[in-house]
Amino acid sequence: MQEEKQMKMGYLIKRFLPYFKKYKWILILDLICASLTTVCELVFPMLVRYITDMGINNIAGLTVGIILKIGLFYLVLRIIDSAANFYMADTGHIMGARIETDMRRDLFAHLNTLSHSYYSEHKVGQIMARITSDLFDITEFAHHCPEEFFIAGLKIIVSFIILCGVNIPLTLIIFASLPLIFCFVKFFNTRMRRAFKKQRNQIGEINSQVEDSLLGIRVVKSFANEDIEQEKFEDGNKKFLDTKKLGYFYMAGFHTSNRAFEGVMYLVVVVAGALFMIHGTVSPADLTAYLLYVSTLLATLRTIIQFTEQFQRGMTGIERFLEIMDAPSDITEKENAKELKNVQGNIKFENVGFHYSDDNTEILSHINLDIKKGDSVALVGPSGGGKTTLCNLIPRFYDTTEGRILIDGTDIRDVTLKSLRNSIGVVQQDVYLFSGTVYENISYGLPEASREDVIRAAKLAGAHEFISALPEGYDTYVGERGVKLSGGQKQRISIARVFLKNPPILILDEATSALDNESEKIVQDSLEKLAEGRTVFTIAHRLTTIRNANMILVLTENGIEEQGTHKELIDKGGLYYNLYSMYASL
Repeated sequence: MQEEKQMKMGYLIKRFLPYFKKYKWILILDLICASLTTVCELVFPMLVRYITDMGINNIAGLTVGIILKIGLFYLVLRIIDSAANFYMADTGHIMGARIETDMRRDLFAHLNTLSHSYYSEHKVGQIMARITSDLFDITEFAHHCPEEFFIAGLKIIVSFIILCGVNIPLTLIIFASLPLIFCFVKFFNTRMRRAFKKQRNQIGEINSQVEDSLLGIRVVKSFANEDIEQEKFEDGNKKFLDTKKLGYFYMAGFHTSNRAFEGVMYLVVVVAGALFMIHGTVSPADLTAYLLYVSTLLATLRTIIQFTEQFQRGMTGIERFLEIMDAPSDITEKENAKELKNVQGNIKFENVGFHYSDDNTEILSHINLDIKKGDSVALVGPSGGGKTTLCNLIPRFYDTTEGRILIDGTDIRDVTLKSLRNSIGVVQQDVYLFSGTVYENISYGLPEASREDVIRAAKLAGAHEFISALPEGYDTYVGERGVKLSGGQKQRISIARVFLKNPPILILDEATSALDNESEKIVQDSLEKLAEGRTVFTIAHRLTTIRNANMILVLTENGIEEQGTHKELIDKGGLYYNLYSMYASL
């Protein structure tokens, strides 16, 4: 898989910031609490400096009353610190979780707008990784990122000001090393982020491989190819381990270099501070305060360093999130799109052509059709002739690259997608049932329908009898993708779903080709009932089922080779005649 170009950190932060807008007051209060905890931490060295200085230079002035007042003052600070820290740990984390939830909602909503072509080019396992595991780290990132950097900045600035008031030369010596530390941080951060992104990509690959293997488990077992699937999984798993090793290598270098800098800073403070103390420019109390402030600064740097891994994981999650959010939808609505109402079912193709965006090879070209309300149109021909593609253009699963399609005289690109697709029912060869009950799967066609309407639709589809015989009737769980039902049963449920929707236009995509003869007859009877009074497009595999169609189109790579009724095409003795003769003799 081609690795995507890495986005700039500033761009990622800019795109992420709007998610804080809803929670700005929570964030502001969180940062105020962070300020309070920082103040509490920075006051302590000054108290120690004061007590130490009094103990060395004026021990008689250091009374029990002064010590108790200092102790009470610090106790109050610690109580404030504890309350502020509780808010940060509780409400701050909840804010992060809410932002993660908002991002996941937006990502799923955007995925629903993407066209069929996007899903043809991207693995479902990769998409699943981005909508689940990639966003897990957003909670910690959204909470800690502003908080930790705000605290670090505050501590560095306040410490610098306080220490400059004590001894400017020693302060400048200590803080001169910070830019060097930040250079190392940037060096390792870039490489860690790259390694984490590789990990995310590989996790997506593992998800895709596992999904593919488990969904095809019956095929795997029927060919006794468990070993092959295990080898494929082991290969992907090993690649993931390799990406983890790379990430840990950079993490190790990152932590080691920072530990080295910590030692250097302590060494500088002790040696330089001792030299200044010898010359009388720094008192023992000042040196003690310096050591405590340096310890505080290093603790802050350690926190930032520990957070860096979380930060990079969060940035990687945001980057992969934006890669999907920035994926354009091929199918868009016009700003002034109107509702398609009172659909009669008159459909017109005007010089329609189509090719996929990544391939200029024409799938359809110069298609002109005028289909009246209630007409039955059958599409036949060899695979690759564009039968399914032509039907997919009507509900705008794809958009025409040439010409236009009109329903009742209105260009389908001028109406809302929802109203267009609500007017069209599709029964496919590969039936998809959702994991749930029979009732839930039928009611999917019209969620607001009553139970009586659902049962009526099932009866029209010839499904009521077998549904009633199921262990829990309409409340029977069908299993993932309807695995507990036969092909004919699943097909009748999908037909019931369309009966319930009651659309004026119907597309039947080889709806009976995968069924046995008995199931095919039952389903065919249901489809004939469903087709009554509707404009119907039938992609036919078994040509004996479309003899009564008002119009039969024979599609090949050259376009519409033949067009007419069954009798007209048989009398013509052309391609349709040959196809029909072949199927009729089977």
